[in-house]
Amino acid sequence: MEIPILNINQFKESASINDVYVNTFSNHIQINKKLINKPHSHNFYLCVLFTEGTGMHEIDFNSYTIKPGMVFFLKPGQTHFWKFKTAPEGFIFFHSQEFYELKFLEHALFSFPFFYSYQNPPVVELDSQKNYELQLKFLEVYKEYSQRNLLRELKIVNLLNNIYIELTRIYTLNIDLEKLSSSNYPNILATLENLINTNFYNEKFPKFYADKLNITTKHLNRVVKKTINKTTSQLISERIILEAKRLIVHSNGNLADTAFTLDFSDYAYFSKFFKSKTGITPLEFKKRYLMKY
Repeated sequence: MEIPILNINQFKESASINDVYVNTFSNHIQINKKLINKPHSHNFYLCVLFTEGTGMHEIDFNSYTIKPGMVFFLKPGQTHFWKFKTAPEGFIFFHSQEFYELKFLEHALFSFPFFYSYQNPPVVELDSQKNYELQLKFLEVYKEYSQRNLLRELKIVNLLNNIYIELTRIYTLNIDLEKLSSSNYPNILATLENLINTNFYNEKFPKFYADKLNITTKHLNRVVKKTINKTTSQLISERIILEAKRLIVHSNGNLADTAFTLDFSDYAYFSKFFKSKTGITPLEFKKRYLMKY
């Protein structure tokens, strides 16, 4: 019942560097069409800039418009696929967590807002001027990756960092950064999300996560409420529902298998839980989703 998880090594070319990949988007989808022709997830961080083309990009069951000037970000584990109306072009790069963080020991990837929380939108739209400026930066990375110059890896990681900084400034244009940096709440939320991702199959109550964070359940709920206006229980339920949707439409198992995988005592209980969160049964969700595509 596993959704395909693509490894960065599956995209390697002869001139590649360990743990990083850069390409034009049209060339990427042409040489890797057998890998990316159906919904899948990755074990790496991904960024893509579209300079041409239109279509739809689905990320964890949320649909986003593809058009020139759109930049998308993906974290490891997110399920996605593309559906194009007109031929796409642009640039794509992805890398492992280690490739970036071993070069910048004091700066973690989750400090960038688009990688910080699953609650943050995985997309930003550039105006025409910023689109032009970022195209030049992506092109520089692509050229460096395509050659074998001295200190190539070091230059690439610095170019990627520069792109992330520029995109962060655009992404946070209307955010009060002073207020954000004055609190430890974002770090707690990021750690909580990682804990939920690791343990949600078996641990479905807030107390487990509060204990792991060495704080009270009340304080944990305060953090989640303050940062994203939700409760800890909502976050846990949303993660369970997301995984349920992934398994329902992207695996070969039946619905009872999905209930078992998610550690529900039986299908009836799972179906009731799913409907209480989505308004429809798992079977109805599957039928509606397959009708769309």
